[in-house]
Amino acid sequence: MEKNASGAGVARGGLFSTAEIKILICYILSSINEPVPVDMLANVLHYEGLANAFEVSDAVVSLSSSGQITPTDSTEQIYQITDSGRTTASTLKASLSSVIKERAYLAVMKMFAKFKNSKDNVFEITHEKGATYLSCSAIDGGKPFITIKLLITDEEQGRFISERFLENPSAIYSKIIEMLTQ
Repeated sequence: MEKNASGAGVARGGLFSTAEIKILICYILSSINEPVPVDMLANVLHYEGLANAFEVSDAVVSLSSSGQITPTDSTEQIYQITDSGRTTASTLKASLSSVIKERAYLAVMKMFAKFKNSKDNVFEITHEKGATYLSCSAIDGGKPFITIKLLITDEEQGRFISERFLENPSAIYSKIIEMLTQ
């Protein structure tokens, strides 16, 4: 296989072939069978040291042009696998090491859970009388069923708390309900 990907930021054992990156993308999208934002996919594969983020973005464009993946929403660049891409993943997945496939799958599933959680939770940073607050609301059926308002030091802390909140919002809700009902 031609080694034509740049490899910048890719850890030892990561993918350097553009063809392998395309196969990995098809494999991931086929495995999770859900639309995924391309920037999140590129970032998580880069963060895990599996593939250069720019190469992932280029591979997505190429896969889209060839009809193996298709955008679901042009504004957010969310892609899903097509039947052609599913065939590619099924046929060529053996060319990827099981370690790469497992690392990529686990990383993307964690990213995907956070992505889905972000759709079910709303965060708002407000400034009132010289203080900064973060409101975290869990949405169910289009309505907030719980909202937590926290006094925070600044917007950076608010973003950090929001990210942590998205890692496991149901555990946070469960603990609050448990504490309030004991």
